[in-house]
Amino acid sequence: MEEKKTNKKDVSGVPKGTTSSAEDILKAQQRTENEAEMPSNDPALAGRWYVVHTYAGHENKAKEALMQRVGSLGLEEYIFEVIIPTRNVIQVRRGKKSERKERLFPGYILVRMHINDNSWLAVKTTPGVTAFVGAGSEPKPISNKEVDAIRKFMDLDAPMFKVKFSVGEAVKINDGPFAEFLGTIKEIDEEKGKVSVLVSIFGRETPVDLDFLQISKL
Repeated sequence: MEEKKTNKKDVSGVPKGTTSSAEDILKAQQRTENEAEMPSNDPALAGRWYVVHTYAGHENKAKEALMQRVGSLGLEEYIFEVIIPTRNVIQVRRGKKSERKERLFPGYILVRMHINDNSWLAVKTTPGVTAFVGAGSEPKPISNKEVDAIRKFMDLDAPMFKVKFSVGEAVKINDGPFAEFLGTIKEIDEEKGKVSVLVSIFGRETPVDLDFLQISKL
């Protein structure tokens, strides 16, 4: 009987019995990358996310300048969204509490876009921008999973406390039954805005739980 021939493929996707070169594999990978760059019917899913480095403190200016360029150069089909990752924090200074937004990655912004010569140049030459993050001159996209994680962190309802106190630091109590007492910080809970202070009472150090607003630096 004549043996039937089968056209099996190996794990690389190239049929056995054929010769594949590094160039063939690179072309296949490039096709996959190009397909990922193809426009989506859903505007919220179009493009890929890239990390762009900016001068420190120029994130907002770079974002505004880039979005103005998108409009003036007609690049709305290639550059879709710019994010400055931030989180809400409550800062306590001199006994006063204020809420503000803090950058998660100072000096970086996220841009959702299709890469081509025009869009790349528009971003690269935006005032305040220094470079794309990637290997050499090749921008490297990050995964949607990473961006989703960043978005979820940004959307957390409970603000985080940011305080300059540290364990072992001597402080003064300004409010409550132990007002005017001096003590030493034992523990700090930044999420709840609470601090445990060791206060000397009758010759013994006793831990007292206080709010950040109830203490100040000496």
